[in-house]
Amino acid sequence: MNAYSTEDIRTIALVGHSGAGKTTLAEALLYKTGMINAPGSVEKGTTICDYDPLEKAHQHSQKLAVTHIDHNGARIHLLDTPGYPDFMGQALCALDAVETVAVVINAGNGIEFTASRMMQWAQARRLCRMIVVNRIDGDNLDLPGLVKEIRESFGKECLPINLPADKGTRIVDCFFNGAGKTDFSSPPEAHRALVDQVVEVDETLMTLYLEQGEIAPEELHTPLEEALRNGHLVPICFVSARTGVGVPELADAFVRLLPNPKEGNPPLFERWPSNTERKNAVPFRSEPDPAKHVLAHVFKVEMDPYVGKMSVFRVHQGTVEPDTQLLIGESRKPFKAGHVFMLQGKQHVPVTRCIPGDICAVAKVEEIEFDAVLHDAPEDDHIHLKPLEFPHAVFGLAITPRRRGDEHKLSEVLHKLEAEDPALGVEFDASAHEEVMHGLGELHLQRVLEKMQQQYKLEVDTHPPKIPYRETVTSAAEGHHRHKKQTGGAGQFGEVFLRIEPLERGAGFEFVDEVKGGAIPGQFIPAVEKGVRQALAMGAVAGHPMQDVRVVVYDGKAHPVDSKEVAFVAAGKKAFQDAVAKARPIVLEPVVDMEISVPESAIGDVTGDLASRRGQVSGTAPARSGMATVSARAPLAELSSYHSRLKSLTAGQGSYTLEFSHYEPVSPNIQQQLMAQYKPGPED
Repeated sequence: MNAYSTEDIRTIALVGHSGAGKTTLAEALLYKTGMINAPGSVEKGTTICDYDPLEKAHQHSQKLAVTHIDHNGARIHLLDTPGYPDFMGQALCALDAVETVAVVINAGNGIEFTASRMMQWAQARRLCRMIVVNRIDGDNLDLPGLVKEIRESFGKECLPINLPADKGTRIVDCFFNGAGKTDFSSPPEAHRALVDQVVEVDETLMTLYLEQGEIAPEELHTPLEEALRNGHLVPICFVSARTGVGVPELADAFVRLLPNPKEGNPPLFERWPSNTERKNAVPFRSEPDPAKHVLAHVFKVEMDPYVGKMSVFRVHQGTVEPDTQLLIGESRKPFKAGHVFMLQGKQHVPVTRCIPGDICAVAKVEEIEFDAVLHDAPEDDHIHLKPLEFPHAVFGLAITPRRRGDEHKLSEVLHKLEAEDPALGVEFDASAHEEVMHGLGELHLQRVLEKMQQQYKLEVDTHPPKIPYRETVTSAAEGHHRHKKQTGGAGQFGEVFLRIEPLERGAGFEFVDEVKGGAIPGQFIPAVEKGVRQALAMGAVAGHPMQDVRVVVYDGKAHPVDSKEVAFVAAGKKAFQDAVAKARPIVLEPVVDMEISVPESAIGDVTGDLASRRGQVSGTAPARSGMATVSARAPLAELSSYHSRLKSLTAGQGSYTLEFSHYEPVSPNIQQQLMAQYKPGPED
């Protein structure tokens, strides 16, 4: 493998909606740059990036794949991401490994849900963005209309840097050449618009441009990078991944126009007061210098069936070599990197060093978790990347092993699945004595179950999706409990006075210590909070966790001999339950935003069905090819069978996405039903 400097590296994530052609585009880039001898096919299951058996079987990406390209003296790290909203967690992981996000749009379908969201998330993470319009070889396309739609949706800073010509059979550059005949617009016009946009970030260059009337493209490099960093320019490129038109030009644009790690915005590192507490975090700036101490971020964990746990990381500072000793977060136990390699899909390519900008991996280091920061300096123990805000996991599924004795195996498999999928949540439901998975949708959890069966040979039984109801209180109240237990020897004593107050929706939980004069010794306050949290998890109305509550502990009593942690845990728990009973507790249900793609002829049927499910339609908009988009909001509990119902109403043409919106109180009759269904245990 050739030796590169950090200035020669480009890191790019291909993101966008399912069907936009991201995996086929990655395959075309690998082929056109000579990295592979022939392009693979998604339909045949032969692509570099879709190497998982489930991806091959279902013919779409389900997890983040990493590959690399050597082109024109540069190394391009290319990340291919899933497009279905159910696998959005995997796509978001790519954002912290790259300088640039390339949003791929299907020329026939226009701007779809995932493309819009990824543009927003990339901007929020201060990443450079570009738009790649794929499938320009399709029939009945309106590319000028699509460019207009892009600029209306994402801003006037979105400008073409090349244009299709001869009915999409070739591409004409507009940034460096600015001449030629194209299918729409014109290279001189596009070139002027690009130069006008770029020089706006540099007053000196703008003055020169106004005086001379032209600026050489070579003089635009520095202001171009600044325009990309500031979001002042979002380039648009045109390609056909299927025919290869525009693919070499896209690879050239990656190398000539996009920022290297020294030119992009710095990663969003923070120094936390402790490894678990982000409050009072301060920004920390890394330097892409290979001579400095190491800072690398783990953005992908994969349980490889052959090599075991594989941790994929982006180097932001320093150099990682096979014999480098590294620390994981605040861990004081060093590990040797051992074999360091780059990924080409499922292939491992050994390397002798990884410098700032490189994306590498190590295997068989069990202690490394997703989002860990690897470093070699103890003073960097508490450095983290600003946490990603993953979509709320709105679907739940209770699972139990089919064979007796597989309980431990189920727990191990769930731990592995949770480790490699940051959008998958697993919790144990103590009331039902079963494991519950939470995911981003029905498809997400369905694929997890398939993986359990095929990769881990584990058969499970499932219950219908559980709705993640929550509980809260609607008024303030006070509670008190004295825990006193005498067993012949040392006793237990703890007394707690507290009050609870409702918080605004979505605020979570606050615990406040207002005890004066040491009425409850400081060492027992954490025990009181532990008891309160136990009660929060149990709920007060129908057994669902409580949220949006502030608990203020203001008084209590302790005994110099008999007071113990266990006594104050029990007292805190009972005092909280006493207060909740007086605070008019209610059940909250999750409400989701929906975006539904339907044939125009089915709009009436779909909106009528939503109304019957307590849904509220907020608008409809025409889409392409006789389709329309319906925007709505509905309670998640009403959507358990929506997938099959929508297919029935639209003759199989409908599709939809869900995104968590907020929690709101259920109606009194539904609360009564949930209370009737709840069967508390003896302790509850």
